[in-house]
Amino acid sequence: MRTVLVTGPGGAGRTTLAAATALAAARAGTPTLLLTPGPAPLGTAPVPGLRVVAADPAAAFRDGVGGLQDRAGALLGLLGAAPLEDGELAPPPGLAPYALLAALHRHASDAYHLLVVDLPAGTEGLGLLAAPALLRRYLDRLLPRQRQAARALRPVLGRLAGVPLPGEEWYEAAARAEAALAASEALLTGPGTSLLPVVEPGRAGTEALRLTRVAASLHGVALDRPLANRVLPEGAFGAAAQRAALGTCGDVREIPHLGAEPAGPADLEALGAPPPGEPVPAPEWTLHDLRAETGLIEWHVPLPGADRAELDLYRFEDELAVTAGPFRRTRPLPSALRRCDVTGAALRDDALRVRFRPTPGLWPRD
Repeated sequence: MRTVLVTGPGGAGRTTLAAATALAAARAGTPTLLLTPGPAPLGTAPVPGLRVVAADPAAAFRDGVGGLQDRAGALLGLLGAAPLEDGELAPPPGLAPYALLAALHRHASDAYHLLVVDLPAGTEGLGLLAAPALLRRYLDRLLPRQRQAARALRPVLGRLAGVPLPGEEWYEAAARAEAALAASEALLTGPGTSLLPVVEPGRAGTEALRLTRVAASLHGVALDRPLANRVLPEGAFGAAAQRAALGTCGDVREIPHLGAEPAGPADLEALGAPPPGEPVPAPEWTLHDLRAETGLIEWHVPLPGADRAELDLYRFEDELAVTAGPFRRTRPLPSALRRCDVTGAALRDDALRVRFRPTPGLWPRD
């Protein structure tokens, strides 16, 4: 199954073009699932080959809290805490991206050949690319897999301490969560996934497109040909400014301004949005052994469009975290670099070149 993540700033027409892309694919005979945070402008009549699912943050929050209360019932009773009832539960702000993540895992299946996801606006949606890996990292810190061999000692420790310790159900829940997050991560950043940027020509659209390219390169996600939405006809007021902005966007597909918001399949088809084409694969992170020339090894992180001032690095044990603007990715170091010290980094030729020097005593002399 192929996954297309439609991204763009608020107000650029992202939801409209996500629906138009899904509709075009369904009309071309591809069984398609459209996953969106809210209503899609497809009307009420069903479209053959297309299913639309709206992620519900309130339902996701109730399910999550309810499951947590069920598993922690004994501990809540010991603390004298009363469980929350459904009527008391309201989703906190900022939950929408995680509700979309839960819906992504729940509804994706082999019944569909194409999954079109209408991401939340701007950097909030692009930040979802890192969410499964980040949550898996937190989960492993809370219930480390390498320590699960000690689970047999829990009853003895519980009697000695006099308080309930994490039971088998907690580890089972952690295993289920790990599997769900791994599946979501594959859907968001796997080889069958691409980002489809939607921007409105202008300064804000150019910046949004730059950030999308940075996020795609950092996370290794392929990039579809961007859609420039609401392009005015030549001679219209504001068309000259749009043309100037389009000149800075590179290769984009232009979507015309219809003069009104699309409402229904006929309006969406009039936009001319095509089914997803062949995306451009993201460049790989590459190792360069320069010991013969400089005594260093470099790890090149492709970041086209990145600004030097927005970059940061952090090494923690055998992992390297790269920050580019609002985005961050943590990757395990290749085995050769685990015996090296980081000596610096430089942004050159659209790549962050992280320099490593072999640690004395850990490398052979020759």
